[in-house]
Amino acid sequence: MKITVVGTGYVGLVSGTCLAEVGNDVLCLDLDANKIRILNEGGIPIYEPGLEAMVARNKAAGRLRFTTSVEEAVAFGAIQFIAVGTPPDEDGSADLQYVLAAARNIGRHMTGYKVVVDKSTVPVGTADKVRAAIADEIKKRGADIPYSVVSNPEFLKEGAAVDDFMKPDRIVVGVQDAKAAEMMHQLYAPFQRNHERLIVMDVRSAELTKYAANAMLATRISFMNELANLAEKLGADIEQVRQGIGSDPRIGFHFLYPGCGYGGSCFPKDVQALERTAREAGQKLKVLQAVEDANEAQKRVLTEKIVKRFGEKLDGKVFALWGLAFKPNTDDMREAPSRVLIADLLARGATVRAYDPVAMHETQRIFGSEPRIAYADSPMAALDGADALAIVTEWKEFRAPDFEAMKAKLKSGVVFDGRNLYEPAHPRAAGLEYHAIGRQ
Repeated sequence: MKITVVGTGYVGLVSGTCLAEVGNDVLCLDLDANKIRILNEGGIPIYEPGLEAMVARNKAAGRLRFTTSVEEAVAFGAIQFIAVGTPPDEDGSADLQYVLAAARNIGRHMTGYKVVVDKSTVPVGTADKVRAAIADEIKKRGADIPYSVVSNPEFLKEGAAVDDFMKPDRIVVGVQDAKAAEMMHQLYAPFQRNHERLIVMDVRSAELTKYAANAMLATRISFMNELANLAEKLGADIEQVRQGIGSDPRIGFHFLYPGCGYGGSCFPKDVQALERTAREAGQKLKVLQAVEDANEAQKRVLTEKIVKRFGEKLDGKVFALWGLAFKPNTDDMREAPSRVLIADLLARGATVRAYDPVAMHETQRIFGSEPRIAYADSPMAALDGADALAIVTEWKEFRAPDFEAMKAKLKSGVVFDGRNLYEPAHPRAAGLEYHAIGRQ
């Protein structure tokens, strides 16, 4: 198949590259000339494990190309994926300007039947707006061209997006006609040779499925974080509680890890957007409001522990940070808990020495040339001259450190673990003062 993908962010670039990997001819469009330059020169504008090599392989095979030409992109693909950003508006709703602009460009330039696929995470009812935008542009031209609009939400985890696309748990497709359904089935056939993973439904149900999935996962995280905070007050151990409830097959172990809050481009934005959608429909989602409130509070749990230990004024104190990205295997710092902690520490007069395998450049972009933030080239180097360590992201390289070396480097020998990476007895055996989330 010939496929056009509009947008070369996480969703667009991963989707286009993986579709090319199974033999399709893919043309990716982005109006950001710098992104296209980077891609055409052999780089990629995002960090995602395994993606750069796959892009290079498919470019070399001639199956994957990049352009800034709207006309070329619309003419190319029988299937047109819209995978542009939907940033939150001030009221929490998803900003659809880029989605609708892409739809209008398709309607403005198409000359034959197209299947237009909403791959971006969008509110329920967006397909209707996309359909209307295309129809309006076709009408302006005095033309009569058939097309279909499909909802095909992505379920990609940053840091594992390539594997998620190539080996999907499910492929949700919302369609309005049989022809579009058949084309989508053909498109995804290479990804479900083992067994059928395609779930076909109506368009609005597909749109709601994406938001419902992320809201459910965010709810589990916030619930466990609140339980962890309660466990500390009751003298219980949240790790033992996690194992006790996770062993129930009705609950399971996924997304039951307490910590210092969730972040990223999906959960915060999608929870807010679903709340906004509900309000517009005349319903208040009380549970989701509590999920959001709990997460915002949890992002300050490390600040609270640090202030309780060192006092409100932190002038002259140096804090090492391990991890800056909102999760491992990405350089994404959108809504990251590290941003809240850094801001809190700086506001109290402290200095920060940070280390992250891939996200330090993004931190520099966010905080600029802030003189009280230094960057280390290794986890242990970040401890040099530090009073205490705060662990914010659960990168694998942090899982088995030399606790005795840590004790020797840290002035106060204090560790605040925002991801519960260690069994408390192990760092304490090395003489470290260890503070975790909900652990005894």
